[in-house]
Amino acid sequence: MRVRLTGIVLLLFLLSAGAALATSRPPRELHQVGDHWTAWNPPAPPPGTETYTIVRGDTLWDLAKRFYGNPYLWPQLWEKNQYILDAHWIYPGDPLVTGIKVAPVENLAQAGAGSAGQGGAPPDTGEAEPEPPPQVPGVEGAAKTASPPVPLGWESDIYCSGYIGDAGEQFTYTIIGSEFDDLTPKLNPHYHMGSLKGIYGRTGAKVDMFTGDIVYLQGGSKQGLKPGSLFTIIAPERPVVHPVTAETFGSFYQYLGRIRVLSVQEDTAIGEIVHSCDAVTVGSRLKPFEPEPVPLGRTTPMRPVNMPVAAEKLKDSPAIIYSRDDIISLGQDHVVFIDRGSDQNVTPGDVFTIYRSNDRGLPPLLLGELAVLSVQKRSAMAKITESRYTIFVGDRLDPK
Repeated sequence: MRVRLTGIVLLLFLLSAGAALATSRPPRELHQVGDHWTAWNPPAPPPGTETYTIVRGDTLWDLAKRFYGNPYLWPQLWEKNQYILDAHWIYPGDPLVTGIKVAPVENLAQAGAGSAGQGGAPPDTGEAEPEPPPQVPGVEGAAKTASPPVPLGWESDIYCSGYIGDAGEQFTYTIIGSEFDDLTPKLNPHYHMGSLKGIYGRTGAKVDMFTGDIVYLQGGSKQGLKPGSLFTIIAPERPVVHPVTAETFGSFYQYLGRIRVLSVQEDTAIGEIVHSCDAVTVGSRLKPFEPEPVPLGRTTPMRPVNMPVAAEKLKDSPAIIYSRDDIISLGQDHVVFIDRGSDQNVTPGDVFTIYRSNDRGLPPLLLGELAVLSVQKRSAMAKITESRYTIFVGDRLDPK
């Protein structure tokens, strides 16, 4: 029995020379360990650790939320259980180390000098080593094809890109001014020679603001604002038109940086820009900052060009619908947005193969791959990890 974690890179199995390369499939070499079947070789949990036995329906995503309070912390759970070579596939009956067991204080004094870690041999659990999985002719095992998990992007990809949401999204707090508004005087156009009255007027010397600049916020203690709060700075929304349906899909909200509240009045507050991705201007909106770890994945070869997805499958498949700054020619390392999100079971770490439909009735053209970094309800932000040719908004996606 197997449990699939939607959101992590699937391992590919290399076939011998002359054979095809299979994709989107679970490990084949299942074997019995104790009373259950699994593709992995789970070791005995180390002494002094908290463990959990996987049951049907579990995913690392859900278990991270259960044990750590945040599903985005699933890479930490995976790291503690490195016998799982592909986090897409976990098996009921396998043990999962969730943390370190804290011993009662009265038991600490009873630790013997011959215990493990103090010169003594580790206790003999009496458990035999699991039998190696059977060899499948022409198929390399998961252990041989696995590579260490690596970050699928950078923090800047997540915190300096943005998201596609519903049009007209409301924000509680707004930047309404800055220290520069009245810092540098300028000549009042109504000034007349012979009179000093009204010689200075309102300033406007600096428009764009960056890290370290002090700003004023609309919203204070009456609106629930507190000193020390962190917010993401949001630029004015831009409509997103779906390149396939030609209908308005939503609005793009660009991340400009981050702000920390320094002090709070009844209806206003003072804040400092602590991180800037782009120029911040008066009128920018604020959204509570939510940390998102960069998802991990194992690098595997792209789907072979001689085994493309069926053309019929691409008719209703996901698509790239937006690129920041309206970049037309896209390639490796570009950040893009797709028309699927958590409502369609897309999670950070999902990998898609990028295709372009062939108008001449020929098989679809394989263009590259992208990995999902951050997810909204109906959309997701992704990074192109490989590209064979130029990629455009409107190109289609097939789960890897």
